[in-house]
Amino acid sequence: MPRSAANFWTSRASILAGIVVSMRPRQWIKNLVVFAALLFAKKLTFLPSLERAAAAFGLFCCASGAVYIVNDLFDADRDRKHPLKARRPIASKALGTLPAVTAAILLLTGALMAGFALSPPFGAVLLTYVAVNLVYSFWLKEVVIIDVMVIASGFVLRAVAGALIIDVPISHWLIMCTILLSLFLALCKRRQELESLANAPSHRSSLRDYSLEFIDQMINVVTPSTLVTYILYSVSPEVQEKLGTSHLYLTVPFVLYGIFRYLYLVHQKGAGGNPTQAFLSDRPLLLCVGLWSLTVIILLYLGRASG
Repeated sequence: MPRSAANFWTSRASILAGIVVSMRPRQWIKNLVVFAALLFAKKLTFLPSLERAAAAFGLFCCASGAVYIVNDLFDADRDRKHPLKARRPIASKALGTLPAVTAAILLLTGALMAGFALSPPFGAVLLTYVAVNLVYSFWLKEVVIIDVMVIASGFVLRAVAGALIIDVPISHWLIMCTILLSLFLALCKRRQELESLANAPSHRSSLRDYSLEFIDQMINVVTPSTLVTYILYSVSPEVQEKLGTSHLYLTVPFVLYGIFRYLYLVHQKGAGGNPTQAFLSDRPLLLCVGLWSLTVIILLYLGRASG
């Protein structure tokens, strides 16, 4: 192969790799929330619903990946001052602006068109998710308190989209548990950012309005709220009748341990700045989530209804 042709393909491969890295595939684990409605609607073994939920997951990965690219374009100068974010392809100039913009447009357009074709209500939620996250990237990430609430709203929109795509009622319990847990994670993320960055205010202006004491107070509100809401959900007669089991309370110890373990990682290990990284790198937390999932599946799909 001529050297010019080899250089051409090497360049294209480098651009593609930069785009994929900028889409942050490790963060796509957050999009698994779209399967929550499928799991609790007891449709996990119903192939048509599983296929639609998988398609919704894929479209959220494309849309969220495009939003990450836009965010990196907008924050490139600021990211270069950050010890870790400076290594991102756009901030390090390994990925040029034109290919990044082109990729973001194609991903967003393709995801939204496919979303509306799959289900207009789902497409509307996906569009809302994109719009909210773009506004967050351009403005709301600098607004104290609102920034963490917007992060939480992204998880709620995923959960709602997961219910709409398989045409099941949207549970208010699902909404409340999702928003409280995501608020907990977002506040822990802000706490770690504030604690670990010596030049935090210069990196993100909203951090000037936070303090460790203030964030800890909010975490102290959200943590028990999350636990109590899940406990009430697990023993609710309405939920027991709907799910066909009165033993969902058996999953409460896993939720307790999971939250306590995450707080341990934040306060004792300095983790939490990247919730996905903290989750994927901590075996006890992974095991806890796995056991919770297995217990839920056994109770909903293999257990017998009890009054």
